[in-house]
Amino acid sequence: MIRWQRNGFLGFLVAALAIAPAALAQTMDTPASHAVIMDHETGAILYSKKGAEPMIPASMTKMMTAYLVFDLVSRGELSMTDKFTVSENAWRKGGFPSGTSTMGLVPKDTPTVEELLHGVIIMSGNDACIVLAEGIAGSEEAFAGMMTQRAHELGLKSANFLNATGLEAVGHVISAEDLAKLAKLTIDNYPEYYGWYDDPSYSWREFTQPNRNPLLEITGADGVKTGHLEMSGYGLTGSAERDGVRRTIVINGLESKAARAAEAERLMRVAFQSYDLKTILADGVSLPDLPVWLGKEKSVPVRLEQDFRLVGHKAALEKAHSEIVLPGPLSAPISKGAVLGKLVVTIDGQEPVETPIIADADIGRLGFMGRAIEGLSQMISGGDEGS
Repeated sequence: MIRWQRNGFLGFLVAALAIAPAALAQTMDTPASHAVIMDHETGAILYSKKGAEPMIPASMTKMMTAYLVFDLVSRGELSMTDKFTVSENAWRKGGFPSGTSTMGLVPKDTPTVEELLHGVIIMSGNDACIVLAEGIAGSEEAFAGMMTQRAHELGLKSANFLNATGLEAVGHVISAEDLAKLAKLTIDNYPEYYGWYDDPSYSWREFTQPNRNPLLEITGADGVKTGHLEMSGYGLTGSAERDGVRRTIVINGLESKAARAAEAERLMRVAFQSYDLKTILADGVSLPDLPVWLGKEKSVPVRLEQDFRLVGHKAALEKAHSEIVLPGPLSAPISKGAVLGKLVVTIDGQEPVETPIIADADIGRLGFMGRAIEGLSQMISGGDEGS
């Protein structure tokens, strides 16, 4: 393995990035016990505080409840106009008698799937979740099993759902990073339904419940879901889009509604102001020629195979470093366009970003005499170095 390293963007990437010097931000922190900032387009995790650690999601669980129903509708296994009857169990566990978030359903009501989804998404109705679960899977426990299985299929490996509501259950968990990914999946795969998360309120008969997401009051915010249990604190998964850029945050473990609202607003502001998305044009990166063994030319010009993107905290981008990594010495012949190695950009707190490096010219192999002379030259050179 051969490496050519440059520290900072004043190395290989200076022409491509042209980042102006700036005061470096202090390491960011948050009073939330768990927090994540994610760039939507790339899916890159920009900031994480215990982001990969399974946590209690409370009503943020309902994002997965709704997603599974969206899946079933999209596959034709369920219709938005299908009706389910409200059971005594759903009323007692999630209706007014429960003292928890409710849609206000009563036994024998027959809401449609679409009405129930509005109850889940906007009103955070536990009764609506249970009615959907019982109507689809026969029981809430069976539906929770479907939720976990589907989450794992989507790559949300931290998820373990024991109910459809997010009400207290030991072992009912998912990570903040996976909640951010679930928000991205919802936005990308079901844009026709994602708009419901932005609705300011919903009414079931005489009962009206406002959307509890405090982020909806700030510019560009359009989702997604709050959560609260005594054992988990106050949490929120939020997403916003500004000037074509979308960022998603997840926070949990705040001590009050007010603290959740303030920290959500602050973290979303930081997500847009302190983090950057850079498109690196292949033609804008100047790479050094690489030495070639037994070639008619001593070196080969190289370039990036394609444009690529970097996302990160502006301070971290300023301090990032890049290096060329080759699997070993380059030997002729080399064809123009052949992949020779990769450019690796390392940004603090993130997985390295890699992009292929290709030859920008054909390099022929020396003939027999040329190879013999080159070999003799190397032997002489090696002898001098050892004396």
